[in-house]
Amino acid sequence: MRRSLQITPGSASRLLRCGQSGRCRDCGNPIEWYHRSDQHLVPLHPHELPAAQVPEACRWHVSSGVAHPAGDGSSWCRLPHAILCPARDTPPHPPELAGLRRSLAVRSRRLIDAGIFTPPPASPPGRTPEAVVCRPARPIVQLLYVRYLAARPVDEIQCVAQTRHRHRCTSPLLTPGTPGGTWTLMPATAESGQLALPADVMAVYDLGRLPYAEQLRWRAQRCPQHAASPTAADLAVAEWEPFDPLRHHEHIHARLPGPARRPGPANRARQGG
Repeated sequence: MRRSLQITPGSASRLLRCGQSGRCRDCGNPIEWYHRSDQHLVPLHPHELPAAQVPEACRWHVSSGVAHPAGDGSSWCRLPHAILCPARDTPPHPPELAGLRRSLAVRSRRLIDAGIFTPPPASPPGRTPEAVVCRPARPIVQLLYVRYLAARPVDEIQCVAQTRHRHRCTSPLLTPGTPGGTWTLMPATAESGQLALPADVMAVYDLGRLPYAEQLRWRAQRCPQHAASPTAADLAVAEWEPFDPLRHHEHIHARLPGPARRPGPANRARQGG
């Protein structure tokens, strides 16, 4: 039997730090967030499956709150949601999992028809690559001398604190009247032994020039109001993922977003245009 996690009654926060429930932003189906051994978060399908019905290469297990991409020798295993997500156009799925993926697709359609879930808008046909990079869906952000991969565009990053009505705060981190970062081109050098990256420079939303307290606020993913109320509980895990230039190479853009880009041949040459 699966054991449910509980929070100590005297805890200042009601947030579960592992196995936290959520919904996939692409298909709306339930997921559970776990940390991997490298501290990155991974969304898992919320139910265990018989290991005999899952290809060995797709098996995961959770031990001491940490998700591992392998079986643990038991008759049950977990699955990463990315393998099952019906909204993803990925290579052919293992035939053993086709039925489960179809059931998730049906559930997504029911959520959409009921108005409970709205999928993210698709890129219009014929859209040029220049228009796509003007607003990165998952921007690279630098704060406190560390680069992170954000889960959503900068202006959509939402506060994780709990309101007085016990709901998640809907305020964004980037609010009028508060200082913001600046888009800049930074070196995209690979570490020793890594493969070559697709560009020499990459667009980064740099928060390094903000005051130290502001950078802490961004890292904690709290709006100005809840940053001033440290006793307010968190209702979600901060969505920052440590940026790895090799694993996240598809999110590297060699051009700055449109409003920050300056015309001129010298700048176009520096940006690779």
